[in-house]
Amino acid sequence: MDTYQEIELDDYVRSGEGGTAVSYTHKTRNSLAKLYNPGFEAERARAEFLTARTVFEMGIPTPEPYRIVTDGERYGAEYELVKDKRSFTRIISEEPARLEEISRTFALWARKLHSTPADTTRLRSYKKVLTRFYEEKAVVPEAYKQRSLSFLETVPDTPNCLHGDLQIGNIITDGNRTLWIDVGEFGYGAPEWDLSLMWIMSQRMDKARAYELFHITSEQLKAHWNCFLPAYLGTSDPQTLGAFTKSLLPYYATKVPYVYDMAFHKPLPEKNFQLIEQMLGQ
Repeated sequence: MDTYQEIELDDYVRSGEGGTAVSYTHKTRNSLAKLYNPGFEAERARAEFLTARTVFEMGIPTPEPYRIVTDGERYGAEYELVKDKRSFTRIISEEPARLEEISRTFALWARKLHSTPADTTRLRSYKKVLTRFYEEKAVVPEAYKQRSLSFLETVPDTPNCLHGDLQIGNIITDGNRTLWIDVGEFGYGAPEWDLSLMWIMSQRMDKARAYELFHITSEQLKAHWNCFLPAYLGTSDPQTLGAFTKSLLPYYATKVPYVYDMAFHKPLPEKNFQLIEQMLGQ
């Protein structure tokens, strides 16, 4: 299971594309191969598969990960294919009148996930992952590194589940089951690590990118967040919502260099630091 098996892409049909990978549906079996883009390290793909297996074995609702695979150039994994499924973003795209309902449902699923105890012996601590990233990789300005490490010292290492890429494209339903997908970055820690990235995607994504990744408009993404957050926090009080949103800023500023390095294998462009360094505060 943890040794790469080579697959023939002629046996598959290309069925989707995300920010870091392309998916292929097997022509005769109920399986889906997800191959990461060239340059994505084989060991990293293997580690993400093993994380996905851990999540599945914990009983978190997710398609079963079968094996790690390669097409000879790219590396990835093969998963259970869920027939007739739609992501929550696809539902909003096809049935926009359901945006509030779907966003509130997603909030309930996210809150349940974040209250689920993690297997801390098999999953990664996000606080430790990010601390190691800043200590070992010289990919950010020194001053930014030190401010990020100082912030990380203040973050609680909450032993509850984190998705790692929490957004409404990463949850699917076939009408009977609702499942989390793309769980290779699953870990544990403060829920703000999940919510901060979701917030920035909802608020700052341009129209073309929103449609490419989520098949919905940037305005719908913002409306989704505005429905999601009150349902997640259990309050519509503007001051509470505003204060919580503000508290997400340093989490995002600390996490984004790591995400950029992981996805694109290069440092975050210097101009981006000018936009996010103020989010770290003093």
